[in-house]
Amino acid sequence: MKTSILGLFFVIMTSQLSFAQNSTVEQDIIKLSKEKWQWMSDKNVDTLDNLFHKKSVFVHMGGAWGKEQELNIIKGGGIWYKKADIHEVSVNIIDNTAILLNRITLLAVVGGNEVTNPFEVTEVYVNENGVWKLGSLSFTRLLTRPE
Repeated sequence: MKTSILGLFFVIMTSQLSFAQNSTVEQDIIKLSKEKWQWMSDKNVDTLDNLFHKKSVFVHMGGAWGKEQELNIIKGGGIWYKKADIHEVSVNIIDNTAILLNRITLLAVVGGNEVTNPFEVTEVYVNENGVWKLGSLSFTRLLTRPE
């Protein structure tokens, strides 16, 4: 009986510790994502270069491309991510991968024209040697504006 109680206590404590660790990681990913939006707005390509995984992919309404093209587009002003208003955010952790969903309204300048669009944005982060890197950023335009 005593062994059963100790075993149950151990299982409960381990699961609570695991939940607390995941919760902390989720908050770290949310913070990193918010910082990313600011770095994109500021056109801080040096910081983004460190954040974006070397094999990262970016999916936009106008196409898909890799890290270098995304950095060049940001640096050259082809897309200026002026402001991302985040309405909802969720994070799922699977091993060394974090999948973040953002429901946003994005104010951007594209091809010299200021546009506002509602998006569901999927961000995939991978943890390599204790460092989170953005592996994928994908925009899905929504038909209705987030509330």
